[in-house]
Amino acid sequence: MVNIIVTTTTEVPGKNVVKILGIVKGNTVRARNIGRDIGAGFKNLVGGEIKTYTEMISHSREEAYNRMVNQAIDLKADAIIGMRFMTSMIMQGAAEMLAYGTAVKLK
Repeated sequence: MVNIIVTTTTEVPGKNVVKILGIVKGNTVRARNIGRDIGAGFKNLVGGEIKTYTEMISHSREEAYNRMVNQAIDLKADAIIGMRFMTSMIMQGAAEMLAYGTAVKLK
């Protein structure tokens, strides 16, 4: 198993960036389904967390993150700095989750 540092900061304490390998990214597109929408509609009437959507977003975030890390591993990076998540609507009922950052070599 490869251990790679992932941080939202632009520096890694105690380390120096010696080479920028490039931007790495991972994404996934997820669509809602009719079962979730019916349950969410009921929840919308009474309020509260819509757990099926929370789970869907959480899984999307993990998948995008893992794809980004795998891309950095392929580049033989030691770390990913400036890591961010972004989401955007692709079409009605479908959204993209994107994880991105800069893959670097450390010394």
